[in-house]
Amino acid sequence: MFHEIRRESCYTAFGMDAKSINTLELPTVLNRLAGHAAFSASKELAHALKPTDDVEDVRRRLAGTTEARTLLSMVPGLTIGGARDVRSAVTAATRGVILESDQLLDVKSTLIASRTLRRRFDKEGESYPVLSTLALGLERSSPLIEAITMTLDERGEVLDSASDKLATIRHDLRVSHDRLMGKLQRLLSDSKVAPMLQEPIITQRDGRFVIPLRAEFKGKVKSVIHDQSASGATLFVEPLTVVDLNNRLRELQLAERDEVRRILAELSGQVGGESENIIRSVEALAEIDLAFAKARYAEAMHANEPIMKPFKTRAEDGHPGSTLRLFNARHPLLDPETVVPIDLALDEDTFALVITGPNTGGKTVSLKTAGVLSLMAQCGLHIPALSGSELSTFDSVFADIGDEQSIEQSLSTFSSHISNIIDILKGVTSRSLVVLDELGAGTDPQEGAALARAILGFLLERRVTTLVATHYPELKVYAHGTPGVRNASVEFDLESLKPTYHLTIGLPGRSNALAIAGRLGLDEEVILRARKMVSPEDLRAESLLDEIHRQRDLIRADREEAEQARKEVQALEAKLAERLEAIDDERLELLEQARVDVEAEVDEVREHLRSLRRRLTQAGKPLEELKAIETEIEELEEQVVESVSSQITGLDLPGRAVDLIEEPLNVGDRVRLPTIDAEGVITGLDQEQAEVQVGRLRVRARLDELIPARDDLSIEHRPAEVRPQVVSRGVPQAPPLELNIRGRTVEDGLEELERRLDAAYLAGMPFVRVIHGKGTGRLREAIRQALKDNPYVSSFEPGQPGEGGDGVTVVRLAIS
Repeated sequence: MFHEIRRESCYTAFGMDAKSINTLELPTVLNRLAGHAAFSASKELAHALKPTDDVEDVRRRLAGTTEARTLLSMVPGLTIGGARDVRSAVTAATRGVILESDQLLDVKSTLIASRTLRRRFDKEGESYPVLSTLALGLERSSPLIEAITMTLDERGEVLDSASDKLATIRHDLRVSHDRLMGKLQRLLSDSKVAPMLQEPIITQRDGRFVIPLRAEFKGKVKSVIHDQSASGATLFVEPLTVVDLNNRLRELQLAERDEVRRILAELSGQVGGESENIIRSVEALAEIDLAFAKARYAEAMHANEPIMKPFKTRAEDGHPGSTLRLFNARHPLLDPETVVPIDLALDEDTFALVITGPNTGGKTVSLKTAGVLSLMAQCGLHIPALSGSELSTFDSVFADIGDEQSIEQSLSTFSSHISNIIDILKGVTSRSLVVLDELGAGTDPQEGAALARAILGFLLERRVTTLVATHYPELKVYAHGTPGVRNASVEFDLESLKPTYHLTIGLPGRSNALAIAGRLGLDEEVILRARKMVSPEDLRAESLLDEIHRQRDLIRADREEAEQARKEVQALEAKLAERLEAIDDERLELLEQARVDVEAEVDEVREHLRSLRRRLTQAGKPLEELKAIETEIEELEEQVVESVSSQITGLDLPGRAVDLIEEPLNVGDRVRLPTIDAEGVITGLDQEQAEVQVGRLRVRARLDELIPARDDLSIEHRPAEVRPQVVSRGVPQAPPLELNIRGRTVEDGLEELERRLDAAYLAGMPFVRVIHGKGTGRLREAIRQALKDNPYVSSFEPGQPGEGGDGVTVVRLAIS
């Protein structure tokens, strides 16, 4: 089961053109992805990653990347531990090969990494369903871990305790070695032998311990010669008195070697017996590490998960039903600090785009960006574009880009392009994406333009989603008059004579040749002569385009100015709200102080009354006179408390006002909600919140936000300050348009969002701007999920780049 999941998730391939993949530089992207992988098995998967055209498979891949990003944001240091690709060693063990100790340690560390990750996903599997499915292939526990730990130390040395026989051999080996060293040391210290030695040291030759004897004393010490120095002045000899000890030591060394070999062979046999589980764990670790690599690569690119759309059925209008909407898209291989993001979004009626503009203006980059981002998404990679970008899952992506002149094949640039296009036209379907750079270039302009229109028409008839870059003005006209096709242009700054790299959809590019020539200093007479040679229709078209671009620039400037004014108004609104809140707090403090002062005065009068009572009692006079005074004081106290409470109630202030009144709330009580200036009945109640029925709506509010309504007056006869408002499109006290919940927990943020939407809907507001920040994306996703189920919400969308981008969600409310 696991192997089936793995193959489906990472090796599903389809009719993808290998040449186009290289042209769009997907292998370079995958090479960067592999740089974020932790070990060779996952690097191998990264390099072998292929796109898939199964929309559900793509969504599962992307979800796995999103889960990995979430997990790594929660546990930044999480890795696959010390895992190694031990598949070749394990396979060799199944054939009886004895593994080296370092290979066995790699097996152990890999199994430990597998066990650690498996335990984590067993605990948190519900939060990471895709990764948990991959983790099913991880070995939960293995007796091999303990077996290797009991046999090898951290340096790979076989422990004495690995077997009783090895323990005995090594004990005898130490004893024998000590005896031999002692015997040789005594020889070095012997007064007869010491003068004959080159130096008083013990060394080894051919595995036997020897001493260095000067050559002129050869035969003076009974010994076996094993070696001599290069000069012949020193002989390395083994005295006959230590031959037996050396023999015994050597025997024990060979016995140790054989026992170690036997132990490693036995351990290797256990590895071979567990080969299937170990290999499965390595492959699962590789899959999970690939997901981690995708997550790290996405963070490095500041990428987001695209929304993958299936093809729609639209046979009636010739549209293939594809979706291509990229916002603030950046090419993944360009420097994110300098690259200019583009918006490449085709509307519901468009499936072909003709991009015109100057050389080096960004046409080719725009084409490559669309192509490579589609491939990345279908590989399960997040793309460097704003959240909310949408793509279809194309069954193939074809590209003909750049100068591919081939000297070896005697092909010109034109011939090379045509050869590629021939192959493309043979393989395309209505579910393909085709990007063509400089279509029809490299030959006679008239014939090239005709050929370009014919190729584009061929693709349109077959309902192929197509992006084309060209210099031919004829294609601008063709795009303008052909259903399903739109013009686009990359902009050029005539002042600086540099391209801006901004892509504008809906307007064809202008021919700036004469203007550029004039700016560079070409004689005006030459420019006027050239202008006369241009047809009047082309001149009028260029003038019209100039005017359209000028008006667009004016509109853009006005929009930016309006956006700045809106921000200033919002800042002023926030400042005024703070000031009002401070004033309200001050009023409450004054009222509280007033009540304290009154209570102090009443206590003072009571104390004076008690003093009088004591004095009258001592004087023996009746107390009836004092009772009348006491009654008046009690009435005065009640009037003071009632006056203070009524003033607080009339202030329409939440929070402490309820504490001052100290009236308990019950189900069925009528209460006021100052935050939305409305009145309702409590239908549900717990320790912190109440559910209030306001007309046809149910609103949840904190207890400290509720004020008991006055039941002694009917609604019609209540004072204006306590009369409930009718829920309509004209509620005077509307909440702010902006709700800032950055830094809140998901639970607190959703609670505050629900209250604000209730208030905004009752106030008849058209929209609310929710600021939640980007962060890990958990708060954003929770908010957008909640908005889908909210009956007050008609739609929502990410903020514009000037509004905070994906850190903001603009919520449009239904009309009540």
